[in-house]
Amino acid sequence: MSDQAIIKTGGKQYRVVVGDKLRVEKLDADVGGNVEFEEVLLVGSGAEAQVGTPLVAGAKVSGTVKAHGRGPKLIVYKFRRRKQYRRKQGHRQAYTEVEITGISA
Repeated sequence: MSDQAIIKTGGKQYRVVVGDKLRVEKLDADVGGNVEFEEVLLVGSGAEAQVGTPLVAGAKVSGTVKAHGRGPKLIVYKFRRRKQYRRKQGHRQAYTEVEITGISA
């Protein structure tokens, strides 16, 4: 077991250790179910770190889905001065909360 890893999911990269809870882009998994992240960019730390080119072969990070939800409302406001142009739109990003349970290289 390695102590930390960098994974890629939802177009973003996350540094994780076992026990972390993180919010990622919405995943198609049930609450209480297990998920595996196969796109692992780095495993370990210090001198024994394995850096992928671009991925570490055979590395996996597993986790448990804790919850699904939606983030806070963000206001998207477009405005052009002197042109009588205004557009207001709200957005709430969907997320999945995952607890990291294991890192294997």
